[in-house]
Amino acid sequence: MKKLVIMLFVIFLLWMCVGAYLLLVEHEKAKIVMGLGVFFMSFILMPIFIFYRYKDGKYKKYILNDQKIKEWKE
Repeated sequence: MKKLVIMLFVIFLLWMCVGAYLLLVEHEKAKIVMGLGVFFMSFILMPIFIFYRYKDGKYKKYILNDQKIKEWKE
């Protein structure tokens, strides 16, 4: 799973670089390529990364509850 996330990140990063190059040379489809790169990075890569990162319950230390709030007040 980790290799998949890294591979997707590299692919989308290269995709964004191609989009930036196309913007630089003022290609007619440059905005579409760049927009699709942002879209795919946001709606494909980020959910996979979030799932991979927090699947083992590591997120529980970031959840606020009454006990943690009481500890902060003391």
